[in-house]
Amino acid sequence: MGILNFTPDSFYSESRTLKDSSLLSKIEVMLTEGATFVDIGAYSSRPGANFVSVEDEKQRLLPALESIVKAFPELLISVDTFRSKIAADAIDLGACMVNDISGGNLDADMFALVAKKQVPYILMHMRGTPETMSSLNKYDDLILDTISELQKKVQLLNNLGLNDLIVDPGLGFAKDLNQNYEIVKHLKSFECLGHPLLIGASRKSMIYKLLDCNPKEALNGSTVIHTASLLNGASILRVHDVKAAVEAVKITNLLKN
Repeated sequence: MGILNFTPDSFYSESRTLKDSSLLSKIEVMLTEGATFVDIGAYSSRPGANFVSVEDEKQRLLPALESIVKAFPELLISVDTFRSKIAADAIDLGACMVNDISGGNLDADMFALVAKKQVPYILMHMRGTPETMSSLNKYDDLILDTISELQKKVQLLNNLGLNDLIVDPGLGFAKDLNQNYEIVKHLKSFECLGHPLLIGASRKSMIYKLLDCNPKEALNGSTVIHTASLLNGASILRVHDVKAAVEAVKITNLLKN
């Protein structure tokens, strides 16, 4: 899953796309490199990110989505939003999946929307908001507590009749650096939820802070995390660098078989 952000403040500057010409060329490169999906968002979820109004998110996201659908009508597009109204508009324009970083916490109508629309839904684990999540990383047992919090929501979505659900344990969201690595090490435990697992680790601070570098220098570390995640049960990688991720998938698949 390739990442495209229509924001001025995403933590990795190379993922920011604000012009149509740049947007379409980036998508073409991602598809050439082997992307299965493209995930588009207009609200930075980095720790401490600024609040973005519904209107600003809509103005950033929907015109770009229209351009993408027109240029690539067969593309599988995931919309990265926690707002049900934005998700509904995006689905109507051609998005086929919703990636909700809040796992339904920030919009009480999101679960009902995805169940009604019957689009695949990425349920991510997070506490609080992007502004507050860094202070909400106290757990009695990191793995058990995270699975338990996700399980309650999986049950709600099952009760609503949602057909396609993907689970994301939320690396970097209400977890500190060491907790992120604990989740990667114990990723197989999340298979008990009964749904495919998505990992979003690409160029995150869990990598560049550990390696004392910056996001632009964190590709090698990202590939290591992606490989470990694939070996431990991940089905989807959400990445900035599609070519490197596809290579990791090809090699890891041979190691697993």
